[in-house]
Amino acid sequence: MNTHDGGADAPEAREAALSGPSAPSERSERSERGERSERGGRGEQTERSGDVDAVAGTPGVPEASQPSHPAPAEPRTGVAALSLPYRIGAAVALAVVAAAVCVHLGMVFLHIAPSNTVTKAHGKAIDEWIYPEFEQNWKLFAPNPLQQNVAVQVRAQVRTADGGSRETGWYDLSAQDGRAIDGNLLPSHTQQNELRRAWDFFTATHDDDNRAAGVRGTLSESYLRRIVVLRLERGGAAGAGGAVERVQVRSRTTNVAAPSWGREKISTDPAYRVLPWWSVSDDEAHGGVQ
Repeated sequence: MNTHDGGADAPEAREAALSGPSAPSERSERSERGERSERGGRGEQTERSGDVDAVAGTPGVPEASQPSHPAPAEPRTGVAALSLPYRIGAAVALAVVAAAVCVHLGMVFLHIAPSNTVTKAHGKAIDEWIYPEFEQNWKLFAPNPLQQNVAVQVRAQVRTADGGSRETGWYDLSAQDGRAIDGNLLPSHTQQNELRRAWDFFTATHDDDNRAAGVRGTLSESYLRRIVVLRLERGGAAGAGGAVERVQVRSRTTNVAAPSWGREKISTDPAYRVLPWWSVSDDEAHGGVQ
């Protein structure tokens, strides 16, 4: 049977069957289920939106709805705020000032430093830079660093108690001072400086031929002679009943050897400077000069 016969399978029959007594209740049930589903969807949507609001209100959690904006750039200050030409000019000025400072410090250093190759070659230019505005009257380094060992020695002609005469050997007075200082926590000024300063005084006031230069030269002779005579008297060089009649002083100078890692060749052979014999007065011979 086809559809035109009006059988049970025809569309009109199916529609009629659906429109029977049970159709309204089925439609109502479907409608009720749809409303519940819609209400459930709205409730879930509301719950989700509430969760989002709660998270957005939590401290430390950024709000998703508010876009993040970059912090405004800080305004430039100092040289960076200048335009390019002015920045180039400032850099050139700073370079010129730095160069002038370096040149000035170098000139002052060479002026106060000991004599060297640079000062010998450019001494005039250094003096023109320093004088008169930047004159220095103090020394940064020792003018003549001591690179030698200088020992002052003395021998004497002694009148013995029986009226005879004899000559002593050389007494190394510097070695005696060295032994007195070695291991001494509080050495005296006399042990450290008396003999050394007396010899420096003598050499500064005498020429290479041991001729005195003025009154100070004569004074230095007396000072050195009295020191060595007192040392001989205290050491008992004249013996019992004897007296020192004349003394002769000499210096023994040896260069300090170069370090083992250095290539410099330095002679360590001693060099002597022998002074003439000096007569000793009776007061000096018997310790009268204190």
